[in-house]
Amino acid sequence: MNGQHYGQHHSGRNHGQHGPDSYFPSNGDPRYRVHRYELDLDYRPEPNRLAGTARLSAIAGRAELDEFQLNFADFRIGRIRVDGRPAHYTLRGGRLRIRPAKPLAASAAFTVEVHYSGNPKPVKSAWGGLGWEELTDGALVASQPVGAPSWYPCNDRPADKAAYQISLTTPSAYQVVIGGRLLTRTTRASTTTWLYEQPAPTSSYLVGLAIGRFQTALLGDPGLDRVPQTGHFPAHLLTDFSRDFARQPQMMALFQELFGPYPFGEYAVVVADEELDVPVEAQGLSLFGTNHVDGARSSERLIAHELAHQWFGNSVTVADWQHIWLHEGLAKYAEWLWCERSDGRGAQDLAAAAHRLLADLPENLSLADPGRKNMFDDRLYERGALAIHALRCALGDEAFFEALRAWTDLHRHGVVTTEMFAAHMERFARRPVDEVFRAWIHETALPEVPVLAASNR
Repeated sequence: MNGQHYGQHHSGRNHGQHGPDSYFPSNGDPRYRVHRYELDLDYRPEPNRLAGTARLSAIAGRAELDEFQLNFADFRIGRIRVDGRPAHYTLRGGRLRIRPAKPLAASAAFTVEVHYSGNPKPVKSAWGGLGWEELTDGALVASQPVGAPSWYPCNDRPADKAAYQISLTTPSAYQVVIGGRLLTRTTRASTTTWLYEQPAPTSSYLVGLAIGRFQTALLGDPGLDRVPQTGHFPAHLLTDFSRDFARQPQMMALFQELFGPYPFGEYAVVVADEELDVPVEAQGLSLFGTNHVDGARSSERLIAHELAHQWFGNSVTVADWQHIWLHEGLAKYAEWLWCERSDGRGAQDLAAAAHRLLADLPENLSLADPGRKNMFDDRLYERGALAIHALRCALGDEAFFEALRAWTDLHRHGVVTTEMFAAHMERFARRPVDEVFRAWIHETALPEVPVLAASNR
């Protein structure tokens, strides 16, 4: 839908030039960047067997490359070619080291082709298994933050964004849902090949996928100016799903009003036929479990949260995992804004409740650098939302929402840091907001609850 805009903003062009990720220094290789992945895969659910080819189109950085690295799990590699020529390689400890037949010149475009097969399984992490997950009947991919190498070789760092084309063949009884546009679906004998395209620059952890037996429904009226929204869910959940996700089109309209145009061509939600600990966002796609669907809208705030991530996290992505509060604080605040505009409590009440919650917890987390083990700590979400609320209180509604829309526009499909966000918000404030950033984002002590002016409540 917005293909002509992809990659035109300045923050999207230099995404390959950030250094190693501070929380995952062994993930990714900053000496080059990938601009397109083409995955041609075949998956058999019964033996949980994945086989195929990954073709990467990349550009070397400022120095000649006599070798480079990809992140990749323990698959059997058939062959690797760089620019069509066989290359030497080793695969150990999740790192695929490739030595091309001749060194790659600085700034040179090059292609890498990896043929592989094996039984995909989640990558081990401090938060449990991440990435490819075999289900009772099917599979799903939820990779945040470092699970992408569980199923394809990649430069696994959020700052390296690329376009994707993914072809996946699986038995015809299954449906395949991938974030992006379904180009073709071709059935031959007992298998079907699904071909998806995601032209928007995408971080490797945001490539989401679900394989299962789904019923599909359109959400809302996809008129000329509307974002196509589809739901994929087990047939037995039709009634509950229809009620629980009925207000998602209104969320989409509200968030476009507050945050600017939806940044991708379409949006899909998938309910896997299993319980999931938490829903997970992917590019143009969110994954939920059966436990998030009950017909009583009990998880509606999570539906809002995952949708908001399409702006904050997916289109505008952190350059380094240290800045993850920019994803989670803004998505959490979007929940409050949905409550405020629908039939729930106002953001001020929700801020006060979050403040009470935090007041009973240890005050030793800094949003600016929470540490790897606290990336998904509840305090980061709640304090992150309170920090955003404090900025709204300081700027006033008109300037605050103008600043958010400018942020998502300026950094559309790009990567950002806390420092960039601070400088950006400063430009929209009548008075300096450095004290807000110091108290809420850099310090650990809990400030007083920020209060909206009465006219903005």
